[in-house]
Amino acid sequence: MFKASPEGQRTPDAPADTPARPAREATSRSVARHLTRGAVGFGLIGSAIALTPSLGPAALLLAPGGMVALRGCPTCWVAGLVETISAGRVERTCTDEGCELHASSTHARNGASPHAGR
Repeated sequence: MFKASPEGQRTPDAPADTPARPAREATSRSVARHLTRGAVGFGLIGSAIALTPSLGPAALLLAPGGMVALRGCPTCWVAGLVETISAGRVERTCTDEGCELHASSTHARNGASPHAGR
């Protein structure tokens, strides 16, 4: 039997159907907040690159602020966007044989379509 640990690893102590949790939350409370973080982050990184010829290497000091706004690399932000959009719609269940993704029972009970809101 495996148990989900805070690092996203499964340990031998818990029920097999315990879903593994990600090591770090990359999601936001809403898609709008996540897109706002992306606009700020990509704006700062883009500004750092665009202003380097006129301001010199000092302009690159904007890039770390962009990375903080994105909560890591741009790829992490995109992964967080996907997680934010699918939050509550998809559940991952892990057993000894492996992990499976399926529609959330709560989401399915509410009669929501997986393509709603697109």
